[in-house]
Amino acid sequence: MRARGTSFVALCGVLFLLAVLPPGAAQGLASLQARFDNETNGVHKAKLLQKLGDAQIEEARRAGKAGDYTSLGLTLEKYRDNVRAAIETLKKQHPDAEKQSNGYRQLEMHLPKGIREVDDALLASPEDFKPPLQLVRQDLIAVDDELLKMLFPRRPLNQHAPSPSTEKQP
Repeated sequence: MRARGTSFVALCGVLFLLAVLPPGAAQGLASLQARFDNETNGVHKAKLLQKLGDAQIEEARRAGKAGDYTSLGLTLEKYRDNVRAAIETLKKQHPDAEKQSNGYRQLEMHLPKGIREVDDALLASPEDFKPPLQLVRQDLIAVDDELLKMLFPRRPLNQHAPSPSTEKQP
């Protein structure tokens, strides 16, 4: 009877640790990166990028708090490279994002989180580390714009409908 109680307490302890750990901590960054690199399906790669991106963002935050700005920059650059790899794989397999938007939508929803993290890193990092982070930010914004254009190609970009007050009245 006592052994069952001890097992139950141990099980509860393990479940508590899994619930408290940040997402992706149970599954290491290196194993997520390996899975991402080996994935050939574009949609699966985009979905996996959400987990990998969250883990990379968490790693970048830890590096920033520790003052390791070199590691922070490298982590965010790797995030950008992973985003590029995911979108290139999607483009090859599903060139029409409007009709086959699965994967593209996941990337579009995750990118703002990555851009915000780069913005935060830019604010916190010393001047010497800002130029590479600014390039990462510009690249992520360009990819985000590209995704929006691919998902919504018929969207009027800078075209405004004439306002009723400018039309001639009879």
